[in-house]
Amino acid sequence: MASRNCLWELLAASLTLTLALIHLVEANSEGDALYALRRSLSDPDHVLQSWDPTLVNPCTWFHVTCNQDNRVTRVDLGNSNLSGHLAPELGKLEHLQYLELYKNNIQGTIPSELGNLKSLISLDLYNNSLTGKIPTSLGKLKSLVFLRLNDNQLTGPIPRELTKIPSLKVVDVSSNDLCGTIPTGGPFEHIPLQNFENNSRLEGPELIGLASYDTNCN
Repeated sequence: MASRNCLWELLAASLTLTLALIHLVEANSEGDALYALRRSLSDPDHVLQSWDPTLVNPCTWFHVTCNQDNRVTRVDLGNSNLSGHLAPELGKLEHLQYLELYKNNIQGTIPSELGNLKSLISLDLYNNSLTGKIPTSLGKLKSLVFLRLNDNQLTGPIPRELTKIPSLKVVDVSSNDLCGTIPTGGPFEHIPLQNFENNSRLEGPELIGLASYDTNCN
């Protein structure tokens, strides 16, 4: 009987250790993802100085918030005088709820990998110098409430995949170089037209069945 108890204790200890190692590996992978972002950015004001890849997890880094399981839930780097580009590794932060990178000078495209952030509530990339198209993969963000991409240099049509996000409340893509028509389906029914202003090639609300939504995009 005593040997059986010892066996159960060993199994329980082994399971505890295994779970701890899994959490450690996951935390390290999130640290690696954030450190990839640090390497892709220029940081003249040293706001990312605490982002030390040798630490067990990134939860002690400034501008990073974690939950009780040491998983990254927020990255707050708005108005931080950053430049460079967004790292596709950000898509590995599967518990991330808030990605705040507004009012910087970040260039390049929005990585399609951001569509893997299944817990994301707020994506704030406004007031940067982003180019290229809005990724259709953002339509996979079924928890998204706030999507603010205004005041960039984005091109192409507004992806219709975004109309399939039931939680979406705020969309602002004003002051870009978008083309085509404005969606009217799903959550876009309640988005004010001013959130689409200052896109010289963007036409009025689409007329379902009468015109292609990507008209004027060639």
